[in-house]
Amino acid sequence: MTITRFAPSPTGYLHIGGLRTALFSWLTARHNNGEFLLRIEDTDMARNSQEALEAIIKAFDWVGLNYDKEVVYQSQRFDLYKKYIQQLLDEGKAYKCYMTKEELDALREEQMARKERTRYDGRYRDFCGTPPKGVDPVIRIKAPLKGVISFVDGIKGEINIDATEVDDFIIARSDGTPTYNFVVAIDDALMGLTDVIRGDDHLYNTPKQIVVYNALGFKIPKFYHVAMINNEQGKKLSKRDGATDVMEYKTQGFLPEALLNFLVRLGWSHGDQEIFSLQEMIELFDPKDINKSASSYNLDKLLWLNAHYIKNTPNKQLATLLKDFGVDIAEHDKLELLLDATKERAKTLVELANQINLILTPPNEYDAKASKKAFKGEAKEILQEFASMLQNWDKELHLPSDYHAVLEKIVEEKQIGFGKIGQPLRVSLLGSMTGSGLDEIMAILGVEETISRIQKALENITK
Repeated sequence: MTITRFAPSPTGYLHIGGLRTALFSWLTARHNNGEFLLRIEDTDMARNSQEALEAIIKAFDWVGLNYDKEVVYQSQRFDLYKKYIQQLLDEGKAYKCYMTKEELDALREEQMARKERTRYDGRYRDFCGTPPKGVDPVIRIKAPLKGVISFVDGIKGEINIDATEVDDFIIARSDGTPTYNFVVAIDDALMGLTDVIRGDDHLYNTPKQIVVYNALGFKIPKFYHVAMINNEQGKKLSKRDGATDVMEYKTQGFLPEALLNFLVRLGWSHGDQEIFSLQEMIELFDPKDINKSASSYNLDKLLWLNAHYIKNTPNKQLATLLKDFGVDIAEHDKLELLLDATKERAKTLVELANQINLILTPPNEYDAKASKKAFKGEAKEILQEFASMLQNWDKELHLPSDYHAVLEKIVEEKQIGFGKIGQPLRVSLLGSMTGSGLDEIMAILGVEETISRIQKALENITK
């Protein structure tokens, strides 16, 4: 069975780079009818944040990446790690190192002066003497002294690291707490991981973890190291570019379906296809098809996808989503018309909420530039006559097409261009030149409210 995982640290919020890694891991498991596990790497007690942990879980719930089994917390597994540390000590595969920080700093300075790569020199590897007093030792694992540490990366191909590049690294600090590479290897092995998909910033942790796997006799999983996401200038993605808390995308009005579709295309493709349902992603995704090169974050692409998903979301579902943005139209008698008239223009739920509020809220003021252009010449007379027509046709006006017939009538009778009525009418109804089609707006507002807004605008023209 294919088993993958995502293992965030609750020292900060889940950002989109992490979410993409989680998505790739989730799709790999789901494609193979396997398991996707969630592990919280919370061994850094000083930096852990309960708020960040809750935000990670919330983000998973929001985007719908369900995980199997219970969440594993590393902070609850210290006794397990200590057992394996002791096992390696007992088997002579690890040892206590009494080197002080001052000695280590001095060694590094000497190596730098000789222009050598800084590394621990193994002085306590086979130590049999009397330990120095007053020094709490760290535990180091015995890394191979010769040969090559090799593994096949599912994205990058065969990776060969000379054994001399990996020193006897620390697996437990002087206070007894285990280190990252040690606990990751143990947890991945005990959780039965078959495929480890992670960012390529972890590429050079892999040889160290393989040392742990070999020392403990664990089976080594397949590794896939995914290239980073860059900004549009080819540099590391920053918060300003979009590397922000995943839940901030919800606040900005993005749909989870759009965000996942956007992320799956950052480093993976299937022909020229751009839009993928979650089911299509599951059916088509294979981590072997992940690109070797870094991908580029493109906000316009994300907005385009989000607009697509908004247009194709059922109106009742949109009405529910809009409640988070201060718009409650669930019981509005023109709900379908209101959303059909506005969602074609919206790239985010924030924009959609603004479009709806623009229609439903009578304007308290009129855009100066727009009103100066619209409320000139015969505008007052045309609006008055249009309002009278609406009053006379009141019983016959229900659909947008009915209101359009009145617009055509006044254009015909007054022998004017459509803009002569369209511009002053739009500013009267919305306060500006923006917004949905006039036919739809009037059908949503109804005759009484449409006339009321025109009359209020006429008072403004009088002033």
